[in-house]
Amino acid sequence: MRNLFRVLLLASVALYAVMAFWSFPLITANAEGIEAFDLRFLGYSVDEAREFLTALNDAGRAHYINIQHRLDLIYPAVLSLALLVGILRFGARLSASMRILLAVIPLAAGAADYAENALVGQMLSLPVSEVTDAMITQASLVTVLKSGLYAISIVLLVVLGLTFAIRRRRNIRRRREHEAKF
Repeated sequence: MRNLFRVLLLASVALYAVMAFWSFPLITANAEGIEAFDLRFLGYSVDEAREFLTALNDAGRAHYINIQHRLDLIYPAVLSLALLVGILRFGARLSASMRILLAVIPLAAGAADYAENALVGQMLSLPVSEVTDAMITQASLVTVLKSGLYAISIVLLVVLGLTFAIRRRRNIRRRREHEAKF
């Protein structure tokens, strides 16, 4: 499970880097400097969404739909699985029911990410005048939900990982002390 976690973590970091340093800056540049929906972790208002959709030129819209959303087909699965595997690995001493409960969080984050992608894709495919306030509000709420669930998952992974590392270091030290006595 350790190698699987490392591979998934590395893949998610690589995908995030491509999006953060190439794809999203390209979208932002094609939207008069306004950030894409995915980057607004605290959501966005109806007016902010309309401002972005109006500012986004055809090249930016095409990139968002054809490139960014393709990257975002892979990223939620890879990130959610990395978080899931990490939580299960570092939380191995927790009860089975607690591990299952904690495992649901990154899976729900991934599901929310896919829902966000579908809602944003719907808004991008329509003329701005046909995008309803309800569509924008729903997409914004799902963005906030996704962001919150990913944040909780990452905090869980860090806490469990630190606990695992401390416990492991303590056990190694005890083993060495025990071996030194003999």
